[in-house]
Amino acid sequence: MRQTSVISSRVAAAAVGLVLAVGVAACAGPQDSKESDGGSGADGAPRKGGTLTVLNSNPQEDFDPARLYTSGGGNVPSLVFRTLTTRNREHGAAGAKVVPDLATDLGTPSKNATVWTYTLKDGLKYEDGTAITSADLKYGIERSFAAELSGGAPYLRDWLIGGADYQGPYKDKKGLDSIEVPDAKTIVFRLNKPEGEFPYLATQTQTTPVPKAKDTGTKYEEHPVSSGPYKVVSNENDGERLVLERNPHWSAAVDEERKAYPDRIDVRSGLDSAVINQRLSASQGADAAAVTTDTNLGPAELAKVSGDKALASRVGTGRFGYTNYIAFNPKVKPFDDPKVRQAIAYAVDRSSVVNAAGGSSLAEPATTYLPNQKSFGYTPYDHFPAGKTGNAAKARELLKEAGHPKGLTVTLTHSNDKDFETSPEIATALQAALKKAGITVELKGLEGNDYSDTIHSADKEPGFFLAHWGADWPSGGPFLAPIFDGRQIVKDGANFNTGFLNDASVNKEIDEINKLTDLSAAAKRWGALDKKIGEQALTVPLFHPVYKRLYGQDIKNVVISDWTGVLDVSQVSVK
Repeated sequence: MRQTSVISSRVAAAAVGLVLAVGVAACAGPQDSKESDGGSGADGAPRKGGTLTVLNSNPQEDFDPARLYTSGGGNVPSLVFRTLTTRNREHGAAGAKVVPDLATDLGTPSKNATVWTYTLKDGLKYEDGTAITSADLKYGIERSFAAELSGGAPYLRDWLIGGADYQGPYKDKKGLDSIEVPDAKTIVFRLNKPEGEFPYLATQTQTTPVPKAKDTGTKYEEHPVSSGPYKVVSNENDGERLVLERNPHWSAAVDEERKAYPDRIDVRSGLDSAVINQRLSASQGADAAAVTTDTNLGPAELAKVSGDKALASRVGTGRFGYTNYIAFNPKVKPFDDPKVRQAIAYAVDRSSVVNAAGGSSLAEPATTYLPNQKSFGYTPYDHFPAGKTGNAAKARELLKEAGHPKGLTVTLTHSNDKDFETSPEIATALQAALKKAGITVELKGLEGNDYSDTIHSADKEPGFFLAHWGADWPSGGPFLAPIFDGRQIVKDGANFNTGFLNDASVNKEIDEINKLTDLSAAAKRWGALDKKIGEQALTVPLFHPVYKRLYGQDIKNVVISDWTGVLDVSQVSVK
């Protein structure tokens, strides 16, 4: 997932894409299987009926499956759009698994994982009662290649044979040959290289079926044809207010993932984050049956909530695959010297960084690049042990070996956005810690867009800066490959391989892991690769954020998976 579009600020003002949630108390979530309807939040089992209100900062723009950049099918989008596969709608680590959705299983791969075949379930219908066919999936994917419908994840363009040159069905009526539909229930994908994680990719909204006869191009977002439990009855101001009601032709018999308890869902956006938290806290009127999918509690708000048992019981806890870290450009002196990079790694005071990020309830110290979750292949390591408060003596020793016995002066580039991630608070904490090791840090703050453009430019990238990365799905692949695969270095455009690592052994291992269709085996290999790359000190992991969100007092069946880290609106009951 793109670095600048993944995570919200902890003050909840900038939630984009896959934002997360975390709790003062552990989530009161049901931790039940899909066969059990055990509730959480207010007392009593969840029941059908009522209206769920969603209070958000950011509007649900571009409500077209081709244009949405989601993981696991998204949150509000997955109420309307079903995909070939989806995330497992369970609490915690169990929710990091990929499961079938429209398809009968996770797909049948060829021996080398370059061909994937899926079969659709029986009885799938759109909101108008017509049958969903494999041709509709093929068309839905093909329209995501149209320039006027850009914005979705780039993987299909990169992975499908001929995808790089295909212009979409509006310009190329012939279609994409690498997607085959031998019959109404079968769809086959032919890839240009082995991709064992294709089942994860199949969760993206681009695999939503779209009936060609109902496609209205750029206007499709106003009334997309539903394949999920809800249909769009109103979309105002490009997603600022989105009203959903039941799709009468959706059947739970062919959808094991979505509970679809409420009769109606009213999504209201463009709200100030402080107002959202105030309304959820008060839980008056319709707000008693309200949630947010993009607004977190900040440190000050959390302090107030934690002192109120009633409010604390209505805070959801979520963790998502995400790492905040220091990045180095080894082309810029003195960061071309591994010992200088190692010295900084030793000098880091993670306790002060965690405090700057809002405290231990909002951030967990990190020494690995991969998040500390099993699905990513998390393998514990700490190559440059700094302890809780930094190892200044070891840092000075390394600086002396590097030819800097009197220390050195460096510039740390950060964002001026108040996000508690790459912002001045974190930079200032690092500045104080490194000073103890004889490293004078001059801070250079940049405004949001300038910061993003600078750190993602191969020509302008600074030598020492703050960065973060979140995964498009819970695996080491979309975490490590964009950052450390030398073939993904982009000279003219957005470059995320900030360390310009182009190690043949690393590239080869990425290819070998991508051949694996056993996702558990692949996870172990990703963890081992993370440990190997970490020895080069091209990054210094700082912390993994933890997210906390309030929900209304009438909300039941709170499920927060480790895939998204946010309350899953497809599971919520308001009665």
